[in-house]
Amino acid sequence: MSSFFSWDLVWEFFPKILSALPVTLLIVGIATLVGLVLGSFIAFIRVEKIPILNQIAAVFVSFIRGTPILVQLYIVYYGVPSLLQAIQIDVSSWDKIIFIYITYGLNTAAFQSETIRAAILSVPITQKEASIACGLTKSQMYLRVILPQVVLVALPSFGTTTVALLQDTSLAFTIGIVDVVGKARAIGAVTYHTLEGYVGAAILFITLSVILERVFDVLEKRMNFTEAKKPSFQLPRLFLINNKEVQMKKVQKIEKNLKEELL
Repeated sequence: MSSFFSWDLVWEFFPKILSALPVTLLIVGIATLVGLVLGSFIAFIRVEKIPILNQIAAVFVSFIRGTPILVQLYIVYYGVPSLLQAIQIDVSSWDKIIFIYITYGLNTAAFQSETIRAAILSVPITQKEASIACGLTKSQMYLRVILPQVVLVALPSFGTTTVALLQDTSLAFTIGIVDVVGKARAIGAVTYHTLEGYVGAAILFITLSVILERVFDVLEKRMNFTEAKKPSFQLPRLFLINNKEVQMKKVQKIEKNLKEELL
């Protein structure tokens, strides 16, 4: 059993796997940024139902959500260069990581656009009408009234999508990117101990997922202003009752004195 799997090798390989973490985090960071910007633009187009662009956005979102990300990666990596070559644009010198950024950015944008669109539609239409009645422009309405509520509603789904994105980066190695999984695969190919490398990668992914979940939980609690905050100190109930009785007796005494003076 020791020749099949060894925890000592897991900890030996772990620093090497950890060295590839910046590549994975960079993919997640850039894809999240592109997804938020492009996803917000797509959500706005679909909410406002802009002609032609609305139909194009709907087809794009349906295609991305209906196909595996591995298929999208191959389409971008092999299809985009061929398409650009037809119009005399050579991208053969591009680094492979650029195609990873494009694929994951488009994928994240499609999913985030639906999250943002649902959050925008969750805002009561009366608030939009009141904003327009107060003289706000449409851009001011979105920035001052709708956006703060959209962030609060979309944050839980955004956290789930980000954690899923972190796990989906494990497919980047299929086109030769040395990320966390790519490093584990390379270690297994050299040492013939593939399982230990993948166990180390799994430990790293689990740790990062838990950290991301905790971060988004804290953000959600800090941004939830609708919950009434309980006072840090509460007087004992018995003291409150006694204090109320004392006040009632004082009121009755004042009323009695006033009656005597009037008589």
